Amino acid sequence: MNLADRGHLLRDSVRILKGKVSKTAYQGVLIAISSIVFATGLVSYYHTGQISVCGFVQAQTENVALWMLDGIPFVFAVWGQYSSSAVARQAGVLALDQMRELRIKTEHLEKQSQYAATHDELTSLPNRALFYSQVERAIFHANQEHRQLSVLLVQIENFKDICSTLGWIRSDLMLQQISIRLQRISPDREKMAKIDGNLFGILLNDIADIQASEQFARIIQKAMEQSFVVDRHQFSVHSNIGIVHFPEHGVDVDALIQRAGVALDIAQTSNTGYAIYEASLDTHSPRRLTLMSELRHALNYSELELFYQAKISVQTGKLEGAEALVRWHHPQYGFISPDEFIGMAESTRMITQLTLWAMKQVFLQCANWYSQGLEIKISMNLSTKDLHDPELPDRIADAEAKSGIKPEWVILEITEGAVMNDPERALEIIERLHDMGYRFSIDDYGTGYSSLAYLKKIPLAELKIDKSFVKDILISDNDAVIVKATINLAHNLGLQVTAEGVESQEILDRLKEYGCDLAQGYYLSNPLSVADFDQWLRDSKKQAANRASESMQSVDAESEPVSAERSF
Repeated sequence: MNLADRGHLLRDSVRILKGKVSKTAYQGVLIAISSIVFATGLVSYYHTGQISVCGFVQAQTENVALWMLDGIPFVFAVWGQYSSSAVARQAGVLALDQMRELRIKTEHLEKQSQYAATHDELTSLPNRALFYSQVERAIFHANQEHRQLSVLLVQIENFKDICSTLGWIRSDLMLQQISIRLQRISPDREKMAKIDGNLFGILLNDIADIQASEQFARIIQKAMEQSFVVDRHQFSVHSNIGIVHFPEHGVDVDALIQRAGVALDIAQTSNTGYAIYEASLDTHSPRRLTLMSELRHALNYSELELFYQAKISVQTGKLEGAEALVRWHHPQYGFISPDEFIGMAESTRMITQLTLWAMKQVFLQCANWYSQGLEIKISMNLSTKDLHDPELPDRIADAEAKSGIKPEWVILEITEGAVMNDPERALEIIERLHDMGYRFSIDDYGTGYSSLAYLKKIPLAELKIDKSFVKDILISDNDAVIVKATINLAHNLGLQVTAEGVESQEILDRLKEYGCDLAQGYYLSNPLSVADFDQWLRDSKKQAANRASESMQSVDAESEPVSAERSF
């Protein structure tokens, strides 16, 4: 408010207040005049015995006391006007002072509110909202000036342990110390923020290249090496740092921050404690979110299909079994790798529905093949969550009853990791299924962190050697030794061995030399739909018949000269 406005406000306030005070003064004058009239009337009545105009005039001209009383209204009027003006002016000034004080307090509260909306109360650093705004402005200027910038997310890895040790109040003191230390090394303190509980963000403007960001990440790691002191106790802090670079990793603030978070996840398993965003490792994409929502639709509307890959006897070449594999042909994205959508299903409760769907399909197909006289054992996979589901045995029993299969027709494949994740619970489910007559196979053996102490407790029938060991047995002595030793170990434990990933006749011959029981791989058969698998069986029988016929003909051809010679 400028001086002119304040002057107008003061004059208006004085006028209003003066009018109210003058009204009271006028009332006082009116009372004084009424008193004079009343006193004059009494005097007139006292001298003349009546109240009349002549009596009033006589009283006013002869009574000195009435003369003094006549001056009182004028005194009231003058004093009232003066007092009203003084009071009104003082009241106006007081009102202005109060308004000014109220305005100052209001402005202060507004500033505090604005500051609280954009800054962290604990560390006084910019918060998430302000940091996003700063990055957005930096991107705008970088585009105009053709500059680059980087965004770093710094997370305190062991903060949970610190909180458990110190409690939340003292942990806040630790966060304050961490923020101060980060501000000391930051090129621009205003471009640093506290994003969340133990997560800090740093914006590096006009950065030369991604190597400069890495260098700053190492500076942060170095700064965090020195111990922090809280209540005379020393604590070490372990930080992880995710790095993204503009415009290489994103052209808007949302993409940069999201991908910095992905890089932060990668940094947690990195030896250096920091990592640069890599698109190949980013599983948090719009496509992934879309697939997660559409997987349920695919289950309900039969977009999924089971394929079967043959398991062949290494020694005889006969078909011994098949593994059921789920395939998804998405109407928009085409073929979706099982490694992609199975992982998504396992991260949600959808894996239970997927397993139940696959189980019903496998059991029905198994019953169909056995009714046709094709006695092959079908293998199907169980996930980690399946082995921890106490209702799994009941679901399997229900599907078994509806399909009419026998448990010995099916092999349930489990991984080492599924068992080791929660051994006690997994073993309980496995024992219940084993009591129902089902047999188990350890899939991808050698790739997990298995314990022989637990593996010997599992009622196994088969052990499958992972393809990562099988494919290189011809060129890698280490892989050859691992495969041969695994086969011997399994046989000594009374288990059947299946080798995955057989890609050539030479590998098959080497496995036969090692005494392997079954083989599975693209050299023998691709995963096939039911119709293609049936056709593959018919073609295999024809080829076997042709080979047998050719063998008989060759035997006959070789026997003729002998007979002739003998006869000769």
